[in-house]
Parts: sequence; C-alpha cells; structure tokens
Amino acid sequence: MIPGQFEYVRPGDLDEALRILKDREGEAKLLSGGYSLIPLIKLRLAQPGLLVDLQDVTGLDGISETDDHLRIGARATHRQINENEIVADRYPMLHEATALIGDPQVRNWGTIGGSIAHADPASDWPALLLATGATVVCRGQSTEREIKARDFFVDTFTTAIEPTEVLTEVRLPRRPRLAGGAYNKLERKVGDFATCGAAVAVQLAGDGRIVWAGVALTGVAESPFAATDAEALLQGGTPSEDLFRGAGAAAGVQARPAADVRGSVEYKRAMAAEMTVRSLRSAVARAQAYA
Repeated sequence: MIPGQFEYVRPGDLDEALRILKDREGEAKLLSGGYSLIPLIKLRLAQPGLLVDLQDVTGLDGISETDDHLRIGARATHRQINENEIVADRYPMLHEATALIGDPQVRNWGTIGGSIAHADPASDWPALLLATGATVVCRGQSTEREIKARDFFVDTFTTAIEPTEVLTEVRLPRRPRLAGGAYNKLERKVGDFATCGAAVAVQLAGDGRIVWAGVALTGVAESPFAATDAEALLQGGTPSEDLFRGAGAAAGVQARPAADVRGSVEYKRAMAAEMTVRSLRSAVARAQAYA
C-alpha cells in the first residue's frame, strides 16, 4: 500500500525534538531506526501527521557501565549493542539475543529504543528488560521519568511513554557475582518474530541456591510479560532439572497465547515451558561460572 500524507522534520538536537512534540502533541510520531514504524505507515495502520526523525540527535546511542547499571542509549542499534565489548564480556544474554533480532539489515539500523517503544507482542527486547529488572528513561521538556520495565509495557503496541516524551535510554542492573542470564526463542525461520521467547536472569547465593530470578516471555500473550509464578517457584530453590521443569510448567500455564499460523494454544504453552527450561539451564550455568 501507499502511505498517507505526512509532514517530515529532522531536528538537530533533543531539545528541538521535544519542542516539536509539545507543539504538535498527538500528531507527531518519532522515527528512530524505522524498521517498526515504516511498515505500519505503509500499511496505514499508523497515520501520523508529522514524522520526527531523530537521525541528527546526538548523544542517544552510547553504551556505558556504572557502579549500578549498564546504560544503553535509545538510538543504539542492535548491532552496536551486540558488538560492544562490555556487553560481549559481561552480559552474554544481551550479546546472544541481539544476534537473533531480525536480519543483518534490521540489526544495522534498528534501535533498542524504537523496538521497545513499538512494543510488538512478539519482539525480543521487552522480555530481556522484564527479566533483568531494567528501567526505561523518558524525557519531556521539563521532566525526566524512570519507568520500571514491568510498568512500561502496558498492552499490545502500547507503552507508558507520553506523547510529548522521548525515550532516551535503558538501564539494566549491573551484573553482580554469581548472576547469569539467557534468552531462547522459537521462530519459524531465521530473523522472524518469536513464536515464543523466554528470557531468564538469576542470582545465586554462595551455597548455590537461587536468591533472585526474573523470567519473562514474549510471543505468547497480548504483550510480553513477567512469568511471576515461575519466579516465585524458583526463589530460594536449589537448581535442578525438576525445579526448572516446574518453573517452565508454571510459565506455560501463565502464558495467554492465541492460535494462529505459528501453532495452537496448546503448542505455544508447551513451547513457553520448554524455552523457559532451556533459558534456566543456561542462566544458572553462567551464574555458577561468574564467581
């Protein structure tokens, strides 16, 4: 299809972008990488009156680590994140997950901010942020908000971002000792959205017990979600195949999939359980090795 008519602006800095959003509140749509928004515009599922291209806005693509968190700028591409030395050395879950997003063209241009702001119910990044307890930072003209990932993803293609705000960065808790994470997803073909994806992050005590666990699923509900029943089951447990299977089963029960060309409800629940178990095995192994 042919897109509807819209105006196009390319602000030179963040302040200008925020001013435009305020002046054209409700009409403007931000463009970052474009791999989520442009297809919607072509199909006329999104019809913004004004497209605000962030290409010239600098300072939103840095990746750095502080004493408390890993900071990823909203305009960092999936490829930049995948190839970043800090991510590759200390955050293997993010490193492996960013290699699974789309195809090389999508990874070269698509951004973390664009992906999570789009909030596709089968996208990869939301599950990673939910599992790790990440925070999303949004800035307005006079305010800056830190929104927990578990409060950020509201519904299908719906987030907590206000129309006059720009998502500026994502903050993931710094990886401590005896902590690990993993992401596994089932897809029909390489580069496809997830039929089901499971992100798991765990932290172990000195005696090997699981003192904290984050489990999140994508592709099996109206929006990515934290599998809180699985998390509760893992808390305080000693890692074992039985524990992993029990947590996987709990995640499968909590899933809310819809039947489609990718599979039946029963199949997707079974895959939610299996992907959770696979991610748990890898996450715990990485935690045990990261002493």
